[in-house]
Formats: sequence, C-alpha cells, structure tokens
Amino acid sequence: MTAVFDVPRYLSVLPLFAGMPAADVQRICADGVAVQRLDRGGMLLHAGEACDAVYQVVTGHVKLYTIASHGAEKVFELVGPGQSIGDTLVFTQQAHALSAQALTESLLLRLPAAALTAQVRRDPAFALRLLAGASQRIQGLLRDVESYCLHSGARRVVGYLLEQGGGKAGSGAEPITVSLPVSKATIAARLSLTPEYFSRVLRELEDEGLIEICRRDIRIMQPRRLAHYTLQ
Repeated sequence: MTAVFDVPRYLSVLPLFAGMPAADVQRICADGVAVQRLDRGGMLLHAGEACDAVYQVVTGHVKLYTIASHGAEKVFELVGPGQSIGDTLVFTQQAHALSAQALTESLLLRLPAAALTAQVRRDPAFALRLLAGASQRIQGLLRDVESYCLHSGARRVVGYLLEQGGGKAGSGAEPITVSLPVSKATIAARLSLTPEYFSRVLRELEDEGLIEICRRDIRIMQPRRLAHYTLQ
C-alpha cells in the first residue's frame, strides 16, 4: 500500500460524490477528512460512542457487532470496500449501537459530520444521494431480519453465496467462483449460524455437485440448481 493516498480522487469515483464539482470535493477534504489505517483486530469504534463521522472503507473488511449479556458475539454486518459506516446515524446525533472492528488490515476515510452537513447546505442533490444510500442500507438490514425469521439456515447460506456472486449466479448456467472475504466462522456469525452448521451446509452442497470448495474459494458449478436448492 502506498504511503500517499489521493483522497479527492478516490471520493470523486464514489456514487455519493459522483458529478460533484472538484472544488466541492476539495472543500470537503480540507474540512477534516482523514485517512485511518487499522491492523487486523484493530477497533474502529465502540458501542456507545457518539457518531460524529462517516467511515468509508477503502480496502479491507470491518465487522459491526455487539456482545450479548451472556457473552456471545452477534455480527450484524460485514462492511467491505466501497461501503460506509455511520451514514444512517451521522445526522441524528445518536450514539453507535454497534462496535466496529477490522477483520483484516484496512484503510478507511473518516468524513466528519460537519463537512457533510456543510455540503448538504450547499448542494441539495448531495443530500438526496445521502438519503438514498441510507435507505438502501436500511432495506438491506430489513432483508436480513426477514431471512433470519423466515428462511432456513441452508437457504441463508445459499443466499449468501449467490449474493457474493454478484446476483448473477441465480440466473446464469455458467460456473462462477466466489471468494469468501473473511473467515467461514465470521460469515457463519453474520448469518446467525454456528461455524459447524455453516461448514456442514457447504459440505452438503459440495456432495450434491453444486459447488467445489478450495479453502476460501467456492466455485458454484450449477448456479441455477443452487438458486433453487432449498426450495425443493
């Protein structure tokens, strides 16, 4: 990773900043935007801390999680490159309900609330893009809740694999390779499954000839059959 990171150039290619005049991007960067690097296991934030910025993940993966009263960890979201943290809270002055920890070496941008608020005042279209992004995030979380309540564990695993395939696996016939971004245990926690159950489902899918497993690479051999596997 290079020592110098071109923040304005990176921001200009994100959907949130698409079409924004270069002068506005430069103004936001000058208003406190900072590059933050985390080692694997490094904490980005803790539950209860004030949400005074949005964190944009450039490289690496960060988990959003909480610890239950009995000590078990629940992973709510895995945030990867191009995704953000705090965008649904930054204007509400609410505290973070979840903690955030790097699963790999990660590079992030910290976008202060003050800089984003100032841009909203200058550019209403920017505000609409912020709202659209937050809405998509909330809809994704609602789909997760629906999956936990209504779908079997096997269907959750299949859905995750198809999602990681970019949504193409369910409609195409050609094999597609999915690389798991983090450990199987972390993905299992994200899906509210035990690591043992997650591994068992993968083995069953492999026995059916639907996938081939090579460490973190999973080759979906029969995408259409996989898409309907748990519906049989």
